Amino acid sequence: MQTTIHHHLDTQGLICPEPVMMLHRVIRKADSGEVIEILATDPATTRDIPNFCRHLGHELLSQETLADHVSVAIDPDEITVAGDNETPVNSTLYRYLVKKKSA
Repeated sequence: MQTTIHHHLDTQGLICPEPVMMLHRVIRKADSGEVIEILATDPATTRDIPNFCRHLGHELLSQETLADHVSVAIDPDEITVAGDNETPVNSTLYRYLVKKKSA
């Protein structure tokens, strides 16, 4: 069954509590029954987003790990000159589908 996604939320590179706060803002603007797709790299979202849904009555349609060791996009203002021995910032990419509860 194909799920229609109404809102896309990219929280890659952000850490707790940012992804859940952004989800809360999007859910408030969404209509009942609309689906929000969330992309995240913070491992805490694997706990926080299901808890958010359970506490507020929204439906977690899916939770999956899309990729391991993806490069995290860095804000240009945050770029520093790295030494040759520094490893790139890699993370795991998670994807969630949350359906807003009916009013």
